Amino acid sequence: MNPLPPKDPEGAGRDSRRYASNRPKPNRTIRRLVIWYRRNAAVTSLVGTATATASGAASGAASGAVSVAGSMAGAATNVAGSVLQPLVFDPLRRLQQGAHTGGGINDRQRLWVAVDGMGGDHAPGPILEGCLRAVGLLPLRIRFVAEPEPLRQAVAAMGLGHELEEAVQRGLIELVPSGPTVGMHEEATVVRRKRDASINVAMDLVKKGEATAVYSAGNSGAVMAAAIFRLGRLAGIDRPAIGALFPTKDPSQQVLVLDVGANMDCKPEWLHQFALLGNIYSRDVLQVKRPRIGLVNIGEEECKGNDLCLRTHPLLAGDERFVFAGNCEGRDILSGDFDVVVCDGFTGNVLLKFLESVGSVLLDVLRAELPRGRRGKVGSAFLRSNLVRIKKRLDHAEHGGALLLGVDGICVIGHGSSRALSVVSALRLAHSAASHGVMDDLHALGEGSAGVATTCG
Repeated sequence: MNPLPPKDPEGAGRDSRRYASNRPKPNRTIRRLVIWYRRNAAVTSLVGTATATASGAASGAASGAVSVAGSMAGAATNVAGSVLQPLVFDPLRRLQQGAHTGGGINDRQRLWVAVDGMGGDHAPGPILEGCLRAVGLLPLRIRFVAEPEPLRQAVAAMGLGHELEEAVQRGLIELVPSGPTVGMHEEATVVRRKRDASINVAMDLVKKGEATAVYSAGNSGAVMAAAIFRLGRLAGIDRPAIGALFPTKDPSQQVLVLDVGANMDCKPEWLHQFALLGNIYSRDVLQVKRPRIGLVNIGEEECKGNDLCLRTHPLLAGDERFVFAGNCEGRDILSGDFDVVVCDGFTGNVLLKFLESVGSVLLDVLRAELPRGRRGKVGSAFLRSNLVRIKKRLDHAEHGGALLLGVDGICVIGHGSSRALSVVSALRLAHSAASHGVMDDLHALGEGSAGVATTCG
């Protein structure tokens, strides 16, 4: 029988204990982060950020712990990306996916769009930046109308000189000089005095056929006045309306609300005309086969509402050119049960401004309700970007612009605070309206409904 080796040869026990004491232990914070991720799959769309955070937190630890934590976080990243990616609404990503990236953009298919470069709170720099992005993503050519000196200063300040020069050489952007612009707080009628203002020059380009659409993030009243004075109204349409897209609970569906500010006091026949305009817009631009039209009211019953709603309801119900889905209560506007909702401009503007505040208020409420302490701080770090994305999904300014319907031309009005992303979204909207022949159908509507408006009184 062979004798067993001594349990602790001289020096071996001390070395093994020393090795065990020096062995790197997995960082407890990293383990907790990984467990937190696994238990909170609803927020793991930002696991990529967590991986970097975990690696940074473990920089002082041994390489073995970092390797284990990194591999576990990487696996969670893959799961999160496949599960949560469809739930994230990123306007720029949607634009990039919708762009003609397969075989490049055919320059012969590009459409000219006139852009009011001086319109907006931050113009002309961010507007030009958005245009430079748009010509790379969309089949567009842009005639950028702006005052030369402010444009030169903005280009130098933002470092857009090389990119702009390249776009001009390729024929994607053409700079059109203009005179003094219309201020954001000036009266709408000032467009009659400032004949060479950027918005007037841009409208004239559409009227002359040198552009298929016009976009402006400037004074909305001035934009509407310039459109009426320069482009004119469609036949059979008494008042143009501003149509804005609201998000619904379905990320792939939006509802068109009009009017959202062009006409504070409306007549029943005007709301009827808004429904006709919205039906064509939703069908041609949003590609809804049979848009469902709703009338904003305080109840679903026909007998409810003010005098305007009571007189408008039979007009909408009796028109066979669209599908009238009945009255739409405030809680149903974002439900996805309606594709077009009509109301007077006062009500629509209140709805629009309320929706603009929902995103920021929701973010503040969630921040206040998150748990305090170390655990709450960890959760907040991972939730922050998700909450910002939720806010953007509910923020109308992130959805591009609104179409001015009822004028003889495609006119997109952007939010006054528009920056590059909103400009790209609005230009995509303008291109979609121009390429789907919406003006042809609107002209046909005007020719066929000239007598309809007179029978609604």
